[in-house]
Amino acid sequence: MIRRFKGNSTTDQTNPVESQNDIVFWDGLEAKCMCSPIKMLRIFVFCLVGFCVFFTVSSVLKDSSSDGIWTLAYARLPDVKPLQKGDIIEQTTFRQPVEVPQDKLLGGLLPAALDEKSCLSRYQSVLYRKKNIHQPSSHLISRLRNYESQHKRCGPYTESYNRTLKYLNSNQYNSSTGCNYVVWLSFSGLGNRILSLASAFLYALLTNRVLLVDRGLDIPDLFCEPFPDVSWLLPSDFPLTDKFSSFNQKSPESYGNMLKNNVFANSVSSSLPAYVYLHLVHDYDEHDKLFFCDQDQTVLQQVPWLILKTDNYFIPSLFLIPSFEQELHNLFPEKGTVLHHLCWYLLNPTNSVWGLITRYYNAYLATADEKIGIQIRVFEGGPGPYQYVSDQILACVIKENLLPQINKNLPIINPPGKPKIKAVLITSLSSGYFEALRNMYWEHPTITGEIIELFQPSHEVYQQTEKQMHNRKAWAEMYLLSLMDKLVTSSWSTFGYVAQSLGGLRPWILYKVENQTAPDPPCQRAMSMEPCFHAPPFYDCKRKIGTDTGKIVPNVQHCEDMSWGLKLFDG
Repeated sequence: MIRRFKGNSTTDQTNPVESQNDIVFWDGLEAKCMCSPIKMLRIFVFCLVGFCVFFTVSSVLKDSSSDGIWTLAYARLPDVKPLQKGDIIEQTTFRQPVEVPQDKLLGGLLPAALDEKSCLSRYQSVLYRKKNIHQPSSHLISRLRNYESQHKRCGPYTESYNRTLKYLNSNQYNSSTGCNYVVWLSFSGLGNRILSLASAFLYALLTNRVLLVDRGLDIPDLFCEPFPDVSWLLPSDFPLTDKFSSFNQKSPESYGNMLKNNVFANSVSSSLPAYVYLHLVHDYDEHDKLFFCDQDQTVLQQVPWLILKTDNYFIPSLFLIPSFEQELHNLFPEKGTVLHHLCWYLLNPTNSVWGLITRYYNAYLATADEKIGIQIRVFEGGPGPYQYVSDQILACVIKENLLPQINKNLPIINPPGKPKIKAVLITSLSSGYFEALRNMYWEHPTITGEIIELFQPSHEVYQQTEKQMHNRKAWAEMYLLSLMDKLVTSSWSTFGYVAQSLGGLRPWILYKVENQTAPDPPCQRAMSMEPCFHAPPFYDCKRKIGTDTGKIVPNVQHCEDMSWGLKLFDG
């Protein structure tokens, strides 16, 4: 029918069998309306466009909620690497959606009272992730809202904080303030700090304490403020700040040394110290480890200030403390999601780090059909590259069908149709492993016809935890790894632990290399996305004897990558 609306001569040539009824119809219409069919078509199209515009405006005005405005705003955001064809969108397994999901508060996990512009990642991260299948429990949400109210009442420079601080200065205990605190000390590498900070927060939640965070060199630069109205940062004029760097296992203020000296023998409130230093670093001794006993938690509950220093993810051992058991079960019915929920709630990248994340993702990763992350950490000698590590990585990704094999016998030709594109994000201190994989997939076609794109954001050679930009990049790369569809990580690496927990991913773990030989098999699938507690106590608090703490409860077992470590599982 469209062709009939064009000029008569053209219509006659292309449609010689046009019916007489059609000619009579158009002649009659021209006689009545005194206009040509072309003009009538223009009038019809103009009316149709006007109706569509009216309907669209009406729909937008009908839904003028904040979520509606949010959706429209982000629907207009262009990608750095724009999509060219609609079929790419259909094939992409994980992509930034056209419309923002309504649940930007992540099932109620996030508070609604925070300024969105001050921390873009908190509410924009949902644009870059798949739909979360691990929903927070209603009890966890309730406890978080209660904690936020408590933090607002007891946080820095509040009346309760100032009153409790007086007792700290006088080193005398007084329970009238109603606020107790745990101060987390910034210590060790970034991966360790993230894991220990999440552990400290959960401990504060379980013991009704307020968490205050030592700024260290870069905490405000890396993480947004998580709580409404009051900061979580420890004030710079805190009386004990000058002592933080000197606290260690031998400090007389440590809980282990206080036990040795019978400081808590009487357990009389008037004789208790105003603060206790908790040394939970990997070198802690058997007295420090009594922190994980129920009766010791009863004693510590009476101390208003706890100063915590650790480089461990000690949450698995909290599940072995009987007085915490029921509350932890209510908070986390899925035991394998503890750090997943804590990180999403507590540790959101600042705008400076979020810019690094989103610019890289949109430029290189957004349009791939599938995204694979490979996190490489070598603990032996320098950062490499080492051929046996490259061999192990390749053996793992091929064996587990994460990447296709290459074909060295066929000529390099473009297969018919549109090939599937896999983007591989590699994080490593060395660029050698990236270059080896990139050259292999550049020089040879894959047997499946898939196109393999490889990317490595940085290669810093050595870990430089004292440098601000180094830590920004490290945090950005952990987060980028968490946005992948599938993940390969290195044994013992807290960097990989953070990425898998953030992304809700069960990674393939590369076995630790022994004797400079690629292990066989090269890797195995993790049982849960939870990190490993590298230095747990092996002690039965009731019987006061050594025991295997990986066999006490079904949800706490030994780790895949460290036989003596403890890890949370569902089961």
